[in-house]
Amino acid sequence: MMLQTILSGYPTRFAVVSSALGLDPRVADASWADVTLCSVAAWTALLGFSTLLVCMCRRVTDGRIRRAGGVRAPSLASNVFAASAFYYRVGKHQYHNKLPAWCSEALDALPGDRHFAEFSLTGSKRSLITRDPEQIKAVLTTKFAEFGHGPLWSKLWRPFLGSGIFATDGQQWHDSRAMMRPMFSRQRLRNLAIFDACTNKLLSKLPTPGATVDLKVLFYRWALDTSSEFLWGENVNSLDNPYHDVAKAMSTAQRIQMFIFVLNPIAPLIPKGAYYHAIRKIEDFIEPVISRAVSLPDKELADLSKSDLRYSFLHSIARFSKEPKVIRDQLMSVLLASRDTTAATMSWAMYELSNCPPAWARLRRDVVHVLGPTGTPTYETLKDMIFATNVLNETLRLHPAVPLNMRQALHTTTIPGAPGEPDVVLLKGDTVTIHTLGMHGRRDLYPAVSAEFADPAVFSPDRWDHWFPRPWTYLPFGGGQRICVGQNFALTEMAFCLVRLAQRFERIEYRGDWNAQTRQTDIIGTPALGVPVALFGSEAEASL
Repeated sequence: MMLQTILSGYPTRFAVVSSALGLDPRVADASWADVTLCSVAAWTALLGFSTLLVCMCRRVTDGRIRRAGGVRAPSLASNVFAASAFYYRVGKHQYHNKLPAWCSEALDALPGDRHFAEFSLTGSKRSLITRDPEQIKAVLTTKFAEFGHGPLWSKLWRPFLGSGIFATDGQQWHDSRAMMRPMFSRQRLRNLAIFDACTNKLLSKLPTPGATVDLKVLFYRWALDTSSEFLWGENVNSLDNPYHDVAKAMSTAQRIQMFIFVLNPIAPLIPKGAYYHAIRKIEDFIEPVISRAVSLPDKELADLSKSDLRYSFLHSIARFSKEPKVIRDQLMSVLLASRDTTAATMSWAMYELSNCPPAWARLRRDVVHVLGPTGTPTYETLKDMIFATNVLNETLRLHPAVPLNMRQALHTTTIPGAPGEPDVVLLKGDTVTIHTLGMHGRRDLYPAVSAEFADPAVFSPDRWDHWFPRPWTYLPFGGGQRICVGQNFALTEMAFCLVRLAQRFERIEYRGDWNAQTRQTDIIGTPALGVPVALFGSEAEASL
């Protein structure tokens, strides 16, 4: 309709221009008809040529796949028209916070019991989406050398993450990993002073019992404070300053980055002004602390490394490199991971617990039994609180922090096909989207529902008392050599906060339509509607 409206104005405009040039209007009308016919013919020819080109690319790709000794995956979109419609639906569902669920529905709609499929816009470069544990295992570990983030990921993420650990492969990635590993050692995690201070501040911001509060908002501010304290030794105090620019900038950058990621074939068409502005805001925020770290003498950095309290992640990076760009890229990567994964997971945990009073009651009972209503958790006591661990495991099963992840084939290779079928070939440059959320949701990967094992779609931390997932069917932190280096840090931080909340409050009440919740996946999956709840303490504690 819009195209018809645009074209309908052209005869008049053409006639006006012709009249101004002294041409006969009848000639103008005839000329417009000729132009229209020529335009239609040109577009038809271009469309036909494009279709032919895609068909030729597909045939060439078919030949390369046969020579590699395998087959294609089932197709979600096998021609340029279907692929264009597919990418339109990808963008639409991402906009409406339904992309991971829609990806599962697309796989469910395939004939047979299918858990992976491919699509291609051009007929050459293909994208595979998989929720198959054996394929994911091959990509992440058994054929680790054949896959990486690759040049495509690096190109798409360079403005945001630069050459940080999440955007590099090979030696650069190994160097980044080595740079970070010492800061996440078990010995350093035993010092919970940062978690204690930031969580106490979080508790102080909660309203009076019975008043409604959006815990998601507070968790993101709490996580930013904890992350900044850990990363560069300075708390940004976003709990005291709820309108901190960097928090909004991070959310904006991630939202647009996710569109760039999922719509990568048409990424150049996505407006990026707000994206670059948000990144600049974050850079302005961290540049002063980088400058201070770079200016520290090597001897002072070495001395700081002996202090658990004063030695920060920033100091650790500065010991490896004094190059500001290197430090900036690593800080951006870890700031993203440390803030958003913990904040989102805590948001989902409290969302689920607010709808499951027996689970909250058991958690509180276990916590108070070990610590009492005011005792401070230690690293050892957190490890002993099995049900708190169960709650986090169950939350991450239903709500993995990164619902969709990507790898690119660095070389032509194969991964397992469906049982009894040939291997699937991935050519160099093809991408694999790992649908972690989809795999976690596969009913066939769980025991039958019984009195001992609740429906897999239901939040049930009790299941972890007597069940543990089969290998490669539960990947909240990834797997293989690139498994999250900070997973113990994140689990300890979340357990500390969860225990403190259970000490303080006897019950939770959800204030909103619990069933209306959707998943906003801006790299990290988070409750799109927030977590509006009321928290209630016991009468005895209220009198203290």
